[in-house]
Amino acid sequence: MNRRQIMSLFSLFGLGAKATTATAAAPVAAGAPTPLRLSEAEWKQRLSPAAFQVLRQEGTERAGSSPLNAEKRKGLFHCAGCDLPLFSSDAKYESGTGWPSFHTPLPGALGTKTDFKLILPRTEYHCARCEGHQGHVFDDGPRPSGKRYCNNGVALKFVAAAA
Repeated sequence: MNRRQIMSLFSLFGLGAKATTATAAAPVAAGAPTPLRLSEAEWKQRLSPAAFQVLRQEGTERAGSSPLNAEKRKGLFHCAGCDLPLFSSDAKYESGTGWPSFHTPLPGALGTKTDFKLILPRTEYHCARCEGHQGHVFDDGPRPSGKRYCNNGVALKFVAAAA
């Protein structure tokens, strides 16, 4: 039995479904980014195939494949889908996982939901503007937050600080 067959079996019993803890239908809070909603065709035109697979289909890039793992300059990491700043370079650290990792997002930049794709619940996070999937957050990060925001590099673009 392959992974797809196993996940189909779990979905029959409601075990493969995603439970949302933050929804797109919630009212936009003051100071929150204006939502960006595009059709699937518009996203496909706007994004590379790899970015579309991660941002719009909640995929995961191969560990160690992102050049952003080695990015050490000062600046901001933006959503590759809509250009919303998500993380400061000051929050980036080497987690040893093979994905760009951060301990603290910028205020109001992310939303979260619980995902059961691997059976056990995980907290998925996404861009607050376009709802593009970024990665998952874990409780094994450094201070000050103790969180590890494990991000797909293809879901980000780096904008260097002005010199």
